[in-house]
Amino acid sequence: MIKTEECKMIRKEELNLVTEWDKTFKKRDKVDHSKVTFVNRYGITLAADMYVPKDAEGKLPAIAVCGPFGAVKEQCSGLYAQTMAERGFLTIAFDPSFTGESGGNVRYMASPDINTEDFMAAVDFLSLNEKVDPDRIGIIGICGWGGMSINTAALDTRIKATAAMTMYDMTRVNAKGYFDSEDSEEARYQHKAAMCAQRLEDLKADEYKLGGGVVDPLPEDAPFFVKDYYDYYKTDRGYHKRSLNSNGGWNVIGCESFVNQPILKYSNEIRSAVLLVHGEKAHSCYFSKDAYADMIRDSKYADNKELMIIPDAVHTDLYDGGDKDYIPFNKLESFFKENLK
Repeated sequence: MIKTEECKMIRKEELNLVTEWDKTFKKRDKVDHSKVTFVNRYGITLAADMYVPKDAEGKLPAIAVCGPFGAVKEQCSGLYAQTMAERGFLTIAFDPSFTGESGGNVRYMASPDINTEDFMAAVDFLSLNEKVDPDRIGIIGICGWGGMSINTAALDTRIKATAAMTMYDMTRVNAKGYFDSEDSEEARYQHKAAMCAQRLEDLKADEYKLGGGVVDPLPEDAPFFVKDYYDYYKTDRGYHKRSLNSNGGWNVIGCESFVNQPILKYSNEIRSAVLLVHGEKAHSCYFSKDAYADMIRDSKYADNKELMIIPDAVHTDLYDGGDKDYIPFNKLESFFKENLK
């Protein structure tokens, strides 16, 4: 019989964390950096990089950062976290469950529920950190975690401000295809049938088949958005050895549940501030435009919601700034300072 005390105990997994600086961006001398871990409510231990402004005093406003979907904290989420720490916030950039340095007994799986919980667990960690003011916590989600960040804001009342950068709604793209080009019952049926068949193949092989990351070599006739991803994930600009997108990708069945589990259901009930930022020329811009429209439709809380479109920017320009420093860090700083005061 399991004792009651044992049932209540929260245990951390033992993670092997890299100690050297292995980011795709340069380390800055205005912040202190350290590795931290925390546990979500499914018992999965998450790994994060924490950035603290040097010589900071008192309780600080804090921001948790994650994304893009299939990336790791050593890529653009860490860049965002370090830059926002330079501007006065205590920040963490974390790897979601089953990816990067974070735990989880299977690898390269995703879940709308678990990944939303990952963000909430990050808020738990920040709320209990002695350097953080628990009443001044925000989150930043990039690409697929932009959608997750909005989903989290609809659930977690502790979050005072959310920024969704170059966002994807991963449930929408899995259920309807890119640009909603596969939005039919038949297309969804074929998609689901293929994954159900793959489940059995994986069990027979005793391993999960990877779906493949960003295509490499790049076909000459590849659409622009594929070239855009290649330019980031497969080059010195953003390649990282632990990034799914840079290497073998998610498991083929890794996003199976996304097909019939829509996120953003109650986004128009979010009371806290939300900023959506997207590039004008990004293939994915329709996600932010539609999410913003849904968020303010019949909402009593539309006054603190904003959609910001960056002229000429493409999707990955908001990963690392591209060639023209497209990331509006001044806007992010003012947005969070105003709403985390």
